[in-house]
Amino acid sequence: MIALSLTRSTPEAGAAAGTYARPMRTTDDRTAITATPQATDMLRRLVLKHGPLVLFQSGGCCDGSLPLCLLEDDLAPGPGDVLLGEIAGVPFYIDADQYHRWSEPEFVLDVASGAPEGFSLGLSDAHFVTLSPFCHSKAA
Repeated sequence: MIALSLTRSTPEAGAAAGTYARPMRTTDDRTAITATPQATDMLRRLVLKHGPLVLFQSGGCCDGSLPLCLLEDDLAPGPGDVLLGEIAGVPFYIDADQYHRWSEPEFVLDVASGAPEGFSLGLSDAHFVTLSPFCHSKAA
């Protein structure tokens, strides 16, 4: 698995408080995004078929929080999006406010059966899901 960590930066002069540095590779136990081998394989297959991609964590919770896999040119990250890391060369973003509201959870990108919903790319029989201790604890 690829493990990357999000680190809070010290705002530079003129920068808004709460800005974030790019993710840094880490060897500690705090990671922001990892992926199962199945998710990594599916991303690689989709990149070969479609070209550069990007992942965005959607704003719902638990069942309504599927990640969106889009063509890189279809949606650029906004100023409020935080880069959690990359999986198979594909960047994974989340809205900064959402990330903090969810108590900065760790995410695992995985694959579930069934066609993707909405605008998200996937395979005809599989789509991406994110797993997080936050959602598991809220669902319990």
